[in-house]
Amino acid sequence: MKNSSSGTLVYSTEVGRICPICAKGVSQCACGANSKGSIAGDGVVRVSRQTKGRGGKAVTRVLGLALDAAALAALGKQLRTACGAGGTVKDGAIEVQGDHCEAVMAALKKHGYNPRQSGG
Repeated sequence: MKNSSSGTLVYSTEVGRICPICAKGVSQCACGANSKGSIAGDGVVRVSRQTKGRGGKAVTRVLGLALDAAALAALGKQLRTACGAGGTVKDGAIEVQGDHCEAVMAALKKHGYNPRQSGG
C-alpha cells in the first residue's frame, strides 16, 4: 500500500484508487469529487513524440482531449487505424506506437480538433 505525505491511503489492491475526501474507492465514491475528474483534459490538444523510458522506441502521445473514457478509447482506435500502428489509452492520453505526429495531427483535424505539436 502506498500512503501520501499526509498519511491518508491513496491506493488499495482491493478497490484501486481511493478518493481523498470520502476515503472510498473512486468507483464507489459517494462525495462526487471525482465525477468531474473522469473527463480529463484542458481542451488544448497536444501531440508529442516521446522515447523516455521505452528503450529508445518512439511513441506519439495525444494529451488534453476533454473526452470520457469510452469516447477516448474510440478516438484512440481511429487514430491507431489511421496510422496502421498499435497503441493504448492510459491516464487520459492516447499513445500510438511509432513516430506518427503528422498523421495523428491530420486525423485529429478531420475530427474537428485543433491539435498543436509540443516537444521537440
